[in-house]
Amino acid sequence: MTSTHAFWLAGRQATGEDTFDVTSPWDGRLVGKVSVPTDAQVEEAVAAAHAVRDEFAATPAHVRAAALDHVSKRLAERTEEIARLISAENGKPMKWARGEVGRAVSVFRFAAEEARRFNGGEAQRLDTDLGGQGRLAFTRRFPKGVVLGIAPFNFPLNLCAHKVAPAIAAGAPIILKPAPATPLSGLIIGDLLAETELPEGSWSILPVANDRMPALVRDERLPVISFTGSEKVGYAIMDSVPRKHCTLELGGNGAAVVLADWASDEDLDRAANRIATFSNYQGGQSCISVQRVIADASVYDRLLPRIVAAVEAQVTGDPSDDATDVGPLVSEDAAQRVEAWVQEAVDAGARLLTGGKRDGASYAPTVLAEVPADVTISCEEVFGPVLTVQKVEGEAEAFAAVNDSKYGLQAGVFTHDLQTAFRAHRALEVGGVVIGDVPSYRADQMPYGGVKQSGVGREGVRFAMEDYTYERVMVLTGISL
Repeated sequence: MTSTHAFWLAGRQATGEDTFDVTSPWDGRLVGKVSVPTDAQVEEAVAAAHAVRDEFAATPAHVRAAALDHVSKRLAERTEEIARLISAENGKPMKWARGEVGRAVSVFRFAAEEARRFNGGEAQRLDTDLGGQGRLAFTRRFPKGVVLGIAPFNFPLNLCAHKVAPAIAAGAPIILKPAPATPLSGLIIGDLLAETELPEGSWSILPVANDRMPALVRDERLPVISFTGSEKVGYAIMDSVPRKHCTLELGGNGAAVVLADWASDEDLDRAANRIATFSNYQGGQSCISVQRVIADASVYDRLLPRIVAAVEAQVTGDPSDDATDVGPLVSEDAAQRVEAWVQEAVDAGARLLTGGKRDGASYAPTVLAEVPADVTISCEEVFGPVLTVQKVEGEAEAFAAVNDSKYGLQAGVFTHDLQTAFRAHRALEVGGVVIGDVPSYRADQMPYGGVKQSGVGREGVRFAMEDYTYERVMVLTGISL
């Protein structure tokens, strides 16, 4: 029998009246049963977080930092166990699941470091004008209040970490809602936080259903919302609570640009391998996976067969096998959607160069060329292992093609030229530009987020902490400066 996983209510384990099953997208086996909080238990968690907010904001930095360091170390100690859990509930191949645990280890470590140096205060002389003589302004940052963190399924541990760790570091209580498809990885964080001395009520992890979220989103005791997920849901949240602070990390259709100077055989082999890997890692279920390749005409004919060969070399299959590169999507419905979008493109005239086949929740790594601009796969985020390749004439046309999208999360530009790199940084309408690599690179300490329909605000530990807090100035009078 599979045991039922409790949730975390105000820092302690609890169970509700109902449960739901978590199943493997690879073979459908039962991974675990999760207890669901009742409405009364959700209310208890919110009330506790609201009540403790002043106490938690005043908690000494060393206490919060020690708790974050503890979680980081315990995640590292349990890497293999947690990676297998991620792989089981998410379908992520083990090589990527281990990497995700490693990133979460870093996120909590970064947060511990930031907790020790954040909010140190800044002094400003005001006697630069006569009226400010003898006055000194002192500025500190204070939490805006309780954070409601809503995490997605595709990085079920690390994106929970990106909600929880910055909130604790900033002294903001947090209510975390993990994705219904993948709650077990988020609940692991509760196991580790419970081993610390954080104030009771300062954190809860509640695996509630999506249809119960509107009430939480509207709750005035939760003034900060940090959401990672789809564009449709993210903007619906923001529209429903226009006076709240919302950080939205939404979708993308990441472009990798290969320019004319990236032309040697070594260059093209590297580009093709990086593109193939990061159009298919996580089953393509990453908002910065490579969805579009935009290649200069001078290298296109040499690059395209390399990409196809590199994609065909990706090992697909059982995610628990260390040799597997590409596992299933999160559900058969997700794979069927990808299948329909690819078929629409082919029916409209796109060339299918490899892939294009579905088996249950698995979809074969796929490359399309000559894709019409108006089909769904050209306009929306595919969130699957599908890549489109287009030919352009020169840098200006390449950059225009990147910007011809409602999304703007990250872009990669393969070039050796420093001036081109700075032009790309200025011209591309995205939150991040990666030079010499694919758009799929993310360092967890750097600012991360998009423009246009890819969201608002930034993650990355320190930048999330700034989102969760506000500046408050104190003016000292009669000071000899």
